[in-house]
Amino acid sequence: MKLGIMQPYFLPYIGYWQLLNVVDKYVIFDDVHYINRGWINRNRILTGGNPAYLNLPVRGASQNKRINEIEINHDKRLFDKALRTVELAYKRAPFYSSAFPLLCEIMGSKEQYLSGFIGESLKLICGYLGIRTELYLSSALEKDDTLKGQEKILDICTRMKASEYYNAIGGQKLYSAGRFYEKGVLLKFLRPNAYAYRQFDNEFQKDLSILDVMMFNSVDEIKAMLENYTLITGSDRTEDVND
Repeated sequence: MKLGIMQPYFLPYIGYWQLLNVVDKYVIFDDVHYINRGWINRNRILTGGNPAYLNLPVRGASQNKRINEIEINHDKRLFDKALRTVELAYKRAPFYSSAFPLLCEIMGSKEQYLSGFIGESLKLICGYLGIRTELYLSSALEKDDTLKGQEKILDICTRMKASEYYNAIGGQKLYSAGRFYEKGVLLKFLRPNAYAYRQFDNEFQKDLSILDVMMFNSVDEIKAMLENYTLITGSDRTEDVND
């Protein structure tokens, strides 16, 4: 069984979805500490030809809290402002008529906490793109919460009977292939390949939110993008980090 584990991110970029799509089961790692000014409750969209942040409003955000302890700020004015920003940015985009209603459904969630809200958004986008990977919240799993880092990931892999563990390419410095091998798990890293698509008549801005991808591409085109990556088998050789 192929397993992926990543923190929840708000409308993440295409690489996140490539990883989610390639595995059989995907754990949303929501009982780790929140990161200020990260990607957990914000992402970038295209406004006036340039990247700009789109924020998901939250209350009491703090790096002393876990992601599943952060509350959504359901102030209607803030949500309406975010939707209006997207409407103005993309109303002329070719797939606005299908992507914008999906965003409205996502933003209409009544989930109280950040991890649940993002979990719902991931499920809705998976449905839109035809991704059938099983999703789990780490906070709902039985595991050893005294463990940290790699050992906590290995514990989840063992309990879920994973034979392969997939991580984003940036995780090469964090994990030991030998340690995974000891547990009977093959370690692999996913590196997105270069890609581009037309964003009105602007110079292409890469790695924007999946929302940008959905505004300018059909579902079939996005499915092709989901397969556009390179898999690298884990190694304990440090010189492999920048391969």
